[in-house]
Amino acid sequence: NYFTDDERIAPNVIQSLASNEVFVFGSNPEGIHNGGSAYVALQKFGAQMGIGEGIQGQSYAIPTTGCSFNEVKKAIDRFTEYAALHPQKKFILTAIGCGNAGYTPDKIAPLFKQAYEFGNVYVPITFYSYVR
Repeated sequence: NYFTDDERIAPNVIQSLASNEVFVFGSNPEGIHNGGSAYVALQKFGAQMGIGEGIQGQSYAIPTTGCSFNEVKKAIDRFTEYAALHPQKKFILTAIGCGNAGYTPDKIAPLFKQAYEFGNVYVPITFYSYVR
């Protein structure tokens, strides 16, 4: 396996997924997936143009770019609820919000603490110290 199940750290580069894994990426509300991890989600993991939030194929979009911090927090709360309702899935997070959206891990990562505690969410190493 490319990450450890006890620490649940996502790989820096995600090239493929097992059938029960979901690629979680930062998006924009319009669902224009033309850069960064959103483009990877579009090319490899079933993201669809025009859908800015939620499950799409083997990916889950969280709108961050062009969103206020409070809007990002609410979207992460909706993701957290989704992860809790799907314990059979492994959610592999990218460094959501820390690219085009311009946020930093110390601001975004703590918002994933509850989701991480469910045991089926894997975070980038840059988020790890904020969620464990």
